[in-house]
Amino acid sequence: MTDRARKQRSRRWLARHQRAVRPLLLGAVAAGLLGALAIILQMGLMAALVHALLMKAAAPASLWPMMFGLVLAVLLRVLAQAVQERLGQYVSARVRQRVRAELSALWARLGPVRLAAQPSASLSNQWVEQVDALDGFYARYLPQQWLALLVPLCLLAVVFWLDWLAALFLLFAAPLIPLFMALVGMSAERISQRHVLQAGRLAGQFLDRVRNLTSLQLFGQVGRSIASVEQATQRYRAITMETLRVAFLSSAVLEFFASVAIALVAMYIGFGLLGYISYGPSPALSLFSGLFILLLAPEFFQPLRSLAQHYHDRAAALAAADTLAELEGLEAPATKLPAELRTGDCVGIHVQGLSLGYVGRGSILRGLDLHVAAGEVIALVGPSGSGKSSLLHCLAGFVQPDAGTISIFGHTPGAQPLAWMGQRPFLIKGSWAENLRLTAPDAQPAAMHQALAAVGLVELLTAQPSGLDSPLGEGGRGLSGGQAQRLALARVWLSDSPLLLLDEPTASLDEQSEAEVVEALQGLAAAGRTLIMATHHPALIGMADRVLRLSNGSLTDA
Repeated sequence: MTDRARKQRSRRWLARHQRAVRPLLLGAVAAGLLGALAIILQMGLMAALVHALLMKAAAPASLWPMMFGLVLAVLLRVLAQAVQERLGQYVSARVRQRVRAELSALWARLGPVRLAAQPSASLSNQWVEQVDALDGFYARYLPQQWLALLVPLCLLAVVFWLDWLAALFLLFAAPLIPLFMALVGMSAERISQRHVLQAGRLAGQFLDRVRNLTSLQLFGQVGRSIASVEQATQRYRAITMETLRVAFLSSAVLEFFASVAIALVAMYIGFGLLGYISYGPSPALSLFSGLFILLLAPEFFQPLRSLAQHYHDRAAALAAADTLAELEGLEAPATKLPAELRTGDCVGIHVQGLSLGYVGRGSILRGLDLHVAAGEVIALVGPSGSGKSSLLHCLAGFVQPDAGTISIFGHTPGAQPLAWMGQRPFLIKGSWAENLRLTAPDAQPAAMHQALAAVGLVELLTAQPSGLDSPLGEGGRGLSGGQAQRLALARVWLSDSPLLLLDEPTASLDEQSEAEVVEALQGLAAAGRTLIMATHHPALIGMADRVLRLSNGSLTDA
């Protein structure tokens, strides 16, 4: 995809989320316009007070109405700014909440298999930093984008009414600021995209080093790992400083042209009041009109200054939207229920016309049909790479198929809880009890002891210094491969799900561990659970009610 197409996609993504909060954005703009009217009233009253005191020698007692009006104008200005900021923050919070909800739903639809290509550090970076990068764009930049046009027009109309020649000075200077902002902004967008990309890479690299710290120590690669992280950090620092350099350059350009324009207006008013200029409306200048124009001149450029300050928010939001929109491009088709099973409760598992393929591997499953009765034990056999794990992933809702329909007891995959155990058990850094409660949060110690006894881990638990509160390292560090597998099976035992999906549950186990796992699975089958296992183990095949062979993407009875 070309850079132009990516920018257009990012803008469409931002505009789509903008439509949902447009009334609130219009409210923020209206509050900003009300603040502009308060500014005009404030500056007008200040000029009138000075003119009355110096030129008319008015008594201070007679100026109380104007002073009271000046106080009201200041309060109105403060109130309008507070309302504008509050609405902007509310808009930003609404958009970020919606984006995170969409991300969560998208990740759930993609499932862990399709998301496996995305590093977890990059996903967490998208969830936190890139979504937060949208804050300034919706809270400040979008309202200010309209105010940078509308407020100067309002002030320009007042200045034109007072002195059209001074208004021309402001009018000619105003377009120079957006022009140079656009020139600087094109560079800022590219740098922001590099900044977001480098931040995701740095997070992934750091997380990878932390997770494999023990392996790095064992192989003596800690020094090289530290050096690589340091190099990545230096690259991130360089990009960050480049971003700041562009931001300061943009502000400097804006301040220069604004200062020059205000100075020209001040010189014109000064020479006009002294009588050195007799062209156009200059002879009609008074202290009131001249001071009024001078007070309005900085306020004329203030909305443009604010827009320049928030322009980097736009660049950051475009960079974040590019990544978030690219992730949405991974959207998978939703799994549908068979037409005859869409209403009412259904018994069993029904799969019709299931097809699945992966990029680079072609089709794995082709028009597959499967019907499993409740409480039935199914063994899936076939050569490695035939698609047994892929079929289990589809049934679990981990991956959405390219075609076909699936009904799990009358529901789509993932709509109801199920028990899953893969070839590599997922264990967290925590106690035995915390790992067991991942599938059964309310499990009591007695139930956990019973589950551990069923998988033959009671003796190992008894040898632990703190029993169920004994700690485990990340990934089950402290347990052998067979012990970790049986602990994951104990977690399945604790689950009350009617469906159990097991992917090679006896892989990498010794004979004694295999026998204990098989015995535990036989107990689960006797309890009326529905078991679907991908296995090569003769004992597991022997306990199955049906053995199905998967070959060339289709199922046949073995």
